[in-house]
Amino acid sequence: MQKVVNKDHNKTVLAELEPGDLIEFPRGLYSHWGVYIGNELIAHLAGDDNDGINADVRPEHLFTISGVKFDKAKVCIENFWNVVEDCCAKKNNKGDKKFKPLPKSQIIEKATSKLGEVGYSLIYSNCEHFASWCRYGVSKSEQVENVVTGAAVGLAGALTVGLVYAVSKFWGAATEKEDEEEDSD
Repeated sequence: MQKVVNKDHNKTVLAELEPGDLIEFPRGLYSHWGVYIGNELIAHLAGDDNDGINADVRPEHLFTISGVKFDKAKVCIENFWNVVEDCCAKKNNKGDKKFKPLPKSQIIEKATSKLGEVGYSLIYSNCEHFASWCRYGVSKSEQVENVVTGAAVGLAGALTVGLVYAVSKFWGAATEKEDEEEDSD
């Protein structure tokens, strides 16, 4: 039943897409991104078999923060239905609020100019970076930014708790020492 619902949903999304639109394919823990270029075709940065978490992901791919690009993915054009799998796709041009989209013809030209280009970095060059670069000329990934921000907030919180603990231990030890000295007088 769910696949029928998704197929109907995705038919509606596909009918509403215009060339140059960004498409988000939610995959659970992450979303895959592509650029609609017309005629049910998507330009996207994807692995040989698929874009998913099971697409030859090795530990070194998850920690590509050094900026090194791995050869696990390339820019390709595929039919919408091959990319969507069983998720509910959505048109996602929310970056339009922050960046001015390029003309449609330029978006498609940028997307197709990279066909066959190989290279992937989770942090600096993933499918969302590619799609954003095509539409806005700016390589951004909100998913990565959210994870990095969350990690920074978590680290700052942990450091704050550690500092408070250290100060209270120091302050408590100093107070105990003063109390002992007063008691011995």
